[in-house]
Amino acid sequence: MRIAIATDAWTPQVNGVVTTLGHTRDELRLQGHEVLMLTPQGRRTVPCPTYPEIRITLFAGRGIRRELDEFRPDCIHIATEGPIGFMVRGYCLKRRLRFTTAYHTQFPEYVRARVPIPVALTTRLIRWFHRPAVRTMVPTESMQQLLGERGFKNVVLWTRGVQTDVFNAADPVVYDLQRPVWVYTGRVAVEKNIEAFLDLELPGSKVIIGDGPDRERLAAKYPDCKFPGYKFGRELARHIAGADVFVFPSKTDTFGIVMLEAMACGLPIAAFPVTGPVDVVQHGVTGILSSDLGRACELAIKLDPEDCRRYAESRSWRSSTEQFVSHLARQKGVAPEFQPLET
Repeated sequence: MRIAIATDAWTPQVNGVVTTLGHTRDELRLQGHEVLMLTPQGRRTVPCPTYPEIRITLFAGRGIRRELDEFRPDCIHIATEGPIGFMVRGYCLKRRLRFTTAYHTQFPEYVRARVPIPVALTTRLIRWFHRPAVRTMVPTESMQQLLGERGFKNVVLWTRGVQTDVFNAADPVVYDLQRPVWVYTGRVAVEKNIEAFLDLELPGSKVIIGDGPDRERLAAKYPDCKFPGYKFGRELARHIAGADVFVFPSKTDTFGIVMLEAMACGLPIAAFPVTGPVDVVQHGVTGILSSDLGRACELAIKLDPEDCRRYAESRSWRSSTEQFVSHLARQKGVAPEFQPLET
């Protein structure tokens, strides 16, 4: 099939959406599909206010329409609710083409963490965005249930995978730090709730791997924490494997691929019992979920690393991509009519 994927999140950004779409694209091509990625690369962009790492695409509608017309996709998937997502959504509705969407990020909660816009208002906008889609894909059953409760329709499950050949416990970094070492990796941003981790009174040392708009502020506020910046591939795996427990303080993630990567490296997870961790972590086996994050850390360090590795080995990007393909909407029939924002 010829599959077009539209996304506002793409390299050089480093996040779960980019990771998911990159592996999905590669797997689709290995399975013999042709893939057109509609991304900000090569287009006019400006930095997102309060988050300059994210680039907002401008004036790309004509080019995107031309690319889609020339590619003549069998299936169109819209991965994000940004400018490119809106452009492709409009293209599909105007031509009465079927399309699918994905809900990767709890966007209303992310917006609320940065500006005083009510979650209910942003939820209405996002629900309107996804409503014409034949299916909206989400990574976990708890997210599927949450969106159902919020009035979203045709929500289906699209799980995630991990590269166990890259993420493993081989050749770990030897930290010159007091043990145990508690590690977090990912975007260093307010919505990740990292200070809930950094404020914990824990023995040993804390390491934050990654970068983002809050890194400089947090590094100044918590000088005892190590901030080595972004790491990728095997280097990231080695840094994770050199720690003892992976702490995941976010309360807004829909999945958290980094937790699978940590488990593949033999690290148990300490997290809150919220959407994402409740679907990824086997409580008492591969991690501890507790509203008391410090207590979760204390108990997680006692878990068996081999149980974490075995669980990660059961997840693959191939099976994830096969599930993605099964949900795509081929271009037959007519997409739903454009529906205006609810009043």
